[in-house]
Amino acid sequence: QVQLVESGGGLVQAGDSLRLSCAASGRTFRSAYTMAWFRQAPGKEREIVASIKWSGETSYFIDSVKGRFTISRDNAKSMVFLQMNSLKPEDTAVYYCAGRSLGAQDFEYWGQGTQVTVSS
Repeated sequence: QVQLVESGGGLVQAGDSLRLSCAASGRTFRSAYTMAWFRQAPGKEREIVASIKWSGETSYFIDSVKGRFTISRDNAKSMVFLQMNSLKPEDTAVYYCAGRSLGAQDFEYWGQGTQVTVSS
């Protein structure tokens, strides 16, 4: 079974940077062909922020974070990262790590989330 645990969130000021980490456990990590970061801000729907394929190629970035965020993964270490630069108050949300196996329609594996709060 795949277990995902996020870390790296916190309270920062606008313009600061954070790097979120997602650690995966279990032999089935390789089954997570696509990994992604989602976020849910107060009063808003959960949205996908960025996704990355097994190969390391980024498959998606939400427009609002392009040029500021970078998603990466280290398959050997079973980890996924989200580098967040030039943070804005509107980036405030709970960030979730998720995984989807090849051929699956929905993301099957989810972490518990880590809070990112950006003050003005």
